[in-house]
Amino acid sequence: MAEIDEGFYSRQLYVLGHEAMHRLGSANVLIAGMRGLGVEIAKNVILSGVRSVTVQDEGLTVWRDLSSQFFLKESHLGQNRAKCSLPQLSALNPRVIVSEHTGPLNEELLLKFQVVVLTDSSLDDQKRFGDLCHSRGIKLIVADTKGLCGQLFCDFGETFEVLDKDGEMAASAMIQNITKENPGMVLCTDDQKHSFSDGTTVSFSEVQGMTELNNIDPVKIKVCDSYSFTICDTSAFSQYERGGIVTEVKQPCMLTFKPLSEALLDYELLKMNDFGKLSRHKTLHLAFQALHSFVKKEQRLPDPWSQSDAGSLVAIVRELNTVAKLDQLDEAAVQKLSFTAQGDLAPVNAFIGGLAAQEVIKACSGKFTPLQQWLYFDALECLPEEEDQLAECSFSPRNTRYDGQTVVFGSAFQEKLQRQKYFLVGAGAIGCELLKNFALIGLGAGKEGHITVTDMDLIERSNLNRQFLFRSQDIGKPKSEVAARAVQEMNPQMKITAHMYRLDPDSESVYDYSFFMGLDGVAAALDNVEARVYLDGRCVQHQKSLLEGGTLGSKGHTLVVVPHLTESYGPAKSSSTNAIPLCTLKNFPHRIEHTLQWARDQFEGLFKQTPENVNLFLRDAQFVEMTLGHGDAEALEVLGGVRSSLSNMKDGGERPASWEDCVRWARCKWETLFNNHIRQLLHCFPPDQVTPSGLLFWSGSKRCPHPLTFDSNNNTHLDYVVAAANLYGEIYGVKGTRNRDSIRQILEKVHVPSFSPKSTVKIHLTDEEMQEDKKKESDDAAQPTEMYPIDFEKDDDTNFHMDYIVAASNLRAENYNIPAADRHESKRIAGRIIPAIATTTAAVAGLMCLELYKLVQGHQKIGSYRTAYINLAVQHFVMSLPCPPQRFTKYTMWDDFLVEGRRGRQQEMTLGELLQYIKEKYNLSVCSLFYGPAFLYNGQEERLKLRHPSTQKMLDLIPSFTEDEDAESVPTIRYMLQ
Repeated sequence: MAEIDEGFYSRQLYVLGHEAMHRLGSANVLIAGMRGLGVEIAKNVILSGVRSVTVQDEGLTVWRDLSSQFFLKESHLGQNRAKCSLPQLSALNPRVIVSEHTGPLNEELLLKFQVVVLTDSSLDDQKRFGDLCHSRGIKLIVADTKGLCGQLFCDFGETFEVLDKDGEMAASAMIQNITKENPGMVLCTDDQKHSFSDGTTVSFSEVQGMTELNNIDPVKIKVCDSYSFTICDTSAFSQYERGGIVTEVKQPCMLTFKPLSEALLDYELLKMNDFGKLSRHKTLHLAFQALHSFVKKEQRLPDPWSQSDAGSLVAIVRELNTVAKLDQLDEAAVQKLSFTAQGDLAPVNAFIGGLAAQEVIKACSGKFTPLQQWLYFDALECLPEEEDQLAECSFSPRNTRYDGQTVVFGSAFQEKLQRQKYFLVGAGAIGCELLKNFALIGLGAGKEGHITVTDMDLIERSNLNRQFLFRSQDIGKPKSEVAARAVQEMNPQMKITAHMYRLDPDSESVYDYSFFMGLDGVAAALDNVEARVYLDGRCVQHQKSLLEGGTLGSKGHTLVVVPHLTESYGPAKSSSTNAIPLCTLKNFPHRIEHTLQWARDQFEGLFKQTPENVNLFLRDAQFVEMTLGHGDAEALEVLGGVRSSLSNMKDGGERPASWEDCVRWARCKWETLFNNHIRQLLHCFPPDQVTPSGLLFWSGSKRCPHPLTFDSNNNTHLDYVVAAANLYGEIYGVKGTRNRDSIRQILEKVHVPSFSPKSTVKIHLTDEEMQEDKKKESDDAAQPTEMYPIDFEKDDDTNFHMDYIVAASNLRAENYNIPAADRHESKRIAGRIIPAIATTTAAVAGLMCLELYKLVQGHQKIGSYRTAYINLAVQHFVMSLPCPPQRFTKYTMWDDFLVEGRRGRQQEMTLGELLQYIKEKYNLSVCSLFYGPAFLYNGQEERLKLRHPSTQKMLDLIPSFTEDEDAESVPTIRYMLQ
């Protein structure tokens, strides 16, 4: 992979980086076994961008495979699984060579690959091929799922170098002071806490005075507090003066692995992912070995819910434990493994498949910390809470696509799944994975069932790397419609309706009371907190369960909300993103994030807000009056910009008459921003300025800037002019060009006024002057008036949007001696891109659907549910119980006070009668009352006689009670109108 397709791999590149992607692109991977788990791993690995993937399987498609193998259809029954899957796998990523092998595994085949993945394999094969791979330096990954349990093993050889243990961005901080002592203490600026820890290795740059630090090898630090740490002996160094940046230097580490045959006996290599199940997972290590013994002897897996087979498996585990000597055996877990071993469940395969594919990426790239070496997972709490619920169930296969699920949960549960009516909000990365799982498990696929999915977005090229239901020919089409068609092909029984509505108050006429009351549950696959909070509120309002999940690179979370049992997603928490102070953006940037935000603000102001204001001025007779009504400098600046934009350049305005005028404007804007502004700032605050306390003004986080001199042969200088001139021409309807030579010729004729220090010029405009300008424009029929505002689009490389942002940001960075950022990094920061990778998405969707099993069964114990936080980069998993809802007296947020206003009355209640009703029935005193954002009552006696004029069927009123005015979660008063 000489050139990385950044358009396709955009979001993944922000997870892995270019170097890891290049290493990944040279790897050849073998994936053995094309049942549900194998195809899940293959899908994720192919999307990741390895050089080639070979899928191997000798087996023929059977009904059970359709329960989780999403690329197999009924028409494939009796045909080879690998061969049937190949066309769909190849279509996932044309940049990857995909081939099939339908013969047996052998040494000759394995030696062709750098990474080998075994699924659905025997223990004898695992040992034999494990020894071969270990001796030949081939990375081996073994993955297996049986019913609700999963197993993962990694062997990356005698020595394996991890180049980046966690994938986190290297921490850095600006320096305020460094002492001359042993050890020297470094004090960081107080605008942001450093994020270093003891033992972190750091390097120094741009230190003035104590310049010896700029040249020494990276040193280890000892943290003192959030703003300081100690380093080496600095007593012999020069005196510190100002400036400097300290940056974390990531150190590679070497890991050692044992071959599978040895690792089987080493219980220190077991990594647990649910801290409430430590003994269970040690037992499962023996139970999976026992299962292999059972299959080898009986030539079959244990029969579903067979007590006899379960007893045999428990006996084998007890025998194995005479050697292992575990303190505690979880024999109940062994029994349940035996009962469900024939199960082939899509959610479990999605989770284990996501983890296994991430290990393939680690093996190929050296990025992130691999699993060392065993991991076990189970979701046995998905089974019925009471065993007698299974007494009447039928678990016999029926030659249907759900056989792999029926053997675990029974036919009655399968029928209930198919009757479900669910609402999925979002058809992006997690949404696609959820829909795939819904299709496989049969959610809403019966006569009475139905799925509604809504997503307002259209498919973009950058989506294709992780939203696996989409193909290149789908670009520009609605996500919801394409995703719905794709999963209906997977399972023709699916009944699904696709919408393109944004879920917000504007769509409440569509998603109204009747719509929500007809649902069994809701799933959220959203990418922002505000939408999650709104949907959560609607679910609480209508007493509906909610499945919620999200990802950030290799990290993910899931949350299940169960009415009356758990807390909800809740209100928006305060943002963890610190807003950049305006003074920092305007005059004192010291990080590339500051210059990129400044460039983004420039783009919005010049090419979007000003044209919008001009158009409002031309269309709305009240615009001037309303703007002047603000009475501040910003309002005057807006009107000044409007007036200048409407006037031709020959009259001293900014409206261009030709392409040459656009280039002239761009060149003058360059001079203003990167020369004149800086010279004006230094005129006010000279480099040697001292504060009243005797400190240098330009110190700490204040980096002393310097003006730039324009050079048309400097690529960044010319990049700015080319992008700015073209964007400027676009808002006025003037056609531009990318021809740099012709632009240089125009620049040779541009006269740039010389700089002279001046005070801020105030803009004095009267209403009459603005209206005269407007009349002049409307009278001049030949003069175009409307402008064309530009909406920033980060992913379209045919426009000049990112060209402008990158050039403007890096020029300002040069002004302030801030290291520049390349286009890729600039796009991430300025475009506020969320890093994403298919492996995490698959794992999160799998965990969400395991909770779905519990919701559909109607589990009533909070201990049955799980909230998950995962980080695949370091194999960190926290599975915890959800929190119960907060209580207000004896009520929770799930309770509501239903009031039938006119029941037994001639007219609706007055506000006073409503408050009295609540007092008498619930013994609570309302002190204030809201309807949406409106304050209906806060002690005003004159309002107590008022009646609500609304014609709505139901009013949701939010009270505060005298008993606890500060309570966050209080019941809603639901007032039903006649």
